[in-house]
Amino acid sequence: MSKSSPRRFAGKSTGTVTVIEAKVHRSSARNAKVAFILTAVIVGVLSAVVAAAYWHPIVALIVGALIGVPCGAAVWLLVRVWPVLRLLWWWTTEIVLAVLLLTGWVQLANHTSTVVMLLVVALVVGVPAAIPAVRRQVIAWAWCLVVRHRLRVCFAQFIIANQSGSLPLILWARPTPVGERVWVYLRPGLSAKDLESRLDKIAVTCHASTVLIERASETNAAYLRFDIKRREVLTAHVGSPLVDAIDRNAPVSASPLTVPTALDLPDVDAPTITLPAQGKPAGKKPPASTANGSKPAAASSTPEDDVSDWI
Repeated sequence: MSKSSPRRFAGKSTGTVTVIEAKVHRSSARNAKVAFILTAVIVGVLSAVVAAAYWHPIVALIVGALIGVPCGAAVWLLVRVWPVLRLLWWWTTEIVLAVLLLTGWVQLANHTSTVVMLLVVALVVGVPAAIPAVRRQVIAWAWCLVVRHRLRVCFAQFIIANQSGSLPLILWARPTPVGERVWVYLRPGLSAKDLESRLDKIAVTCHASTVLIERASETNAAYLRFDIKRREVLTAHVGSPLVDAIDRNAPVSASPLTVPTALDLPDVDAPTITLPAQGKPAGKKPPASTANGSKPAAASSTPEDDVSDWI
């Protein structure tokens, strides 16, 4: 007898959807086991040492075991469900928005009439769509949600994860005038230089033009900031208030102004300045000097000139 084939729906075979990868699943199971043993032993020994000061050593060992095993189980559970918690963190915003929308719809349906419910829905949807400023803000924040998931897909596709298979932790995103800004915390095995060589691929994944990576902390190299650019804002025409300050009725000079660009000292006629005599005999004239302090050319002396006063 031939083996029965699995049941199919609409002509297509059914399959399973992988939420947690097998590598991550095995790694979390191994880490959870190690964390359970270490926590139970350490907490149990410390508790037994403290209890031995008050009770019999055997009773202290039992007390240490009763305290260490539950603590180890709590740590095992935390490490085991960490991949699920990380997955929930990636979808936290979407989950919160879905819960709020569903709760609001149920409350409107239970406490209002159909006309009021449709009117509220029309206002909630129509007002953001009709006001350009609100619409742009909604679209910008929607792109932030999209970019967080696109970065996660990018990391999972072609960026090498660490040995345990855990990807970088995408923390938060907010809109900027040119795109989005995302903060990412790298796990061991990655660095900023590894990501800088793949900026073009990250830009393609995020549907952007360019992507820049900078360190978000001076003391922690694992804390990075992704600036995703998808539009230009510096090419727009910006009005200047200085134009309104100009008097349009002011006369305009017909000839352009001549602005000096250089100054040649030999071309300047320096005036001759006569300095007053200080403590010299009457009737003697001091030599003339120019404005720049240089002495004029010496004239031919006559026998009547006594030059002993000038030596």
